[in-house]
Amino acid sequence: MASNISRPNTSWTWAFLIAALLQAVIVLASESYIFAKFQGSLYSHKPATPLSKTIPVYLTLFIFGFLYQLVLVYDSLRLKNTIQVLGLCCYNCGMLIYASIEYDQVNKAIKKLEEKQYVKPDTRVWTDIQPFLVAGPCIIALFTVALSVIAWKLYDEFAWTIYKHISADLRMKRRYLTFQIYIALLKFDFFFFLGFTVQFLVVVTGLAGAEFGLTIAAIPVTVLILFMAAFWARRENKFGMVVTIFLFFCGLAYFIFKLARMYQPSHEGNYLPVRKSLTSFAAITIVLIILTIINACVCTANFGMGLKPHIMKRRVNNDVEKTDNMTELPDMKHGPVSSRMTID
Repeated sequence: MASNISRPNTSWTWAFLIAALLQAVIVLASESYIFAKFQGSLYSHKPATPLSKTIPVYLTLFIFGFLYQLVLVYDSLRLKNTIQVLGLCCYNCGMLIYASIEYDQVNKAIKKLEEKQYVKPDTRVWTDIQPFLVAGPCIIALFTVALSVIAWKLYDEFAWTIYKHISADLRMKRRYLTFQIYIALLKFDFFFFLGFTVQFLVVVTGLAGAEFGLTIAAIPVTVLILFMAAFWARRENKFGMVVTIFLFFCGLAYFIFKLARMYQPSHEGNYLPVRKSLTSFAAITIVLIILTIINACVCTANFGMGLKPHIMKRRVNNDVEKTDNMTELPDMKHGPVSSRMTID
């Protein structure tokens, strides 16, 4: 059983995995210290407020964000998916933006909590955690550069692997590239939507019961939509893709509505504790949804052009790469699919 578990097999794939793991450990240790200091400075008998939930929400999202990133790193190396590797560098930039916003949000939260006498007077919580809030974005920026350099090396490494197995048909390569980008976008859509929704549900107050209930219901519905979006694309089901694209447009309208609502004078008070972070998540999600819609349309236009046999073929290549769903395309015009070919 252990022999079937894929693992990095070159120095650069190991470097990418170790760099991502090291970043996660350092940042999460720093965030845990900030959380402990912050919670220790608050009076335990005081009721929870949106301001007092700010740092716990940040810590929760960082934990989920970096653990999810490690899953995607392993998935990218297993598939030798260059597109996803490059996407992870952009993902790290998103986490950098989030960590940068945290400094100002936490500072404002602590000042307002001190005004409301939630913070114990004998503590120096801001002085204690300020260096760690400054160090967080610096650490993530450093690892973003490191991951980008390693990704550039992996691009050459994976390109050679693909070159040995991929079809000579340039048009088929482009179709499969579009499919790869589409699947990678769905994976990143999941995190940024969930990150926005968690902050919205935990910190934002003053919502109508119907709006709050719909937001909770949107989580499992969105997971199902993203799963089916990949399912229909792999099976080249045009009706399913049309429905999916329509739902993506609905999601786009939802995030634009939420983004505008956060800055309406009549509602902005509900969002102030996390408005900057919600804005960043909403903006990134809107961009991702637009890119997903574009790629979904192109993938649908490519249906019936010979890509489906490559995508549906799922065989483990034990001889060369020992990977499942490899980014490789045999040339269907020159005979049957070789048993050495694997595909995403």
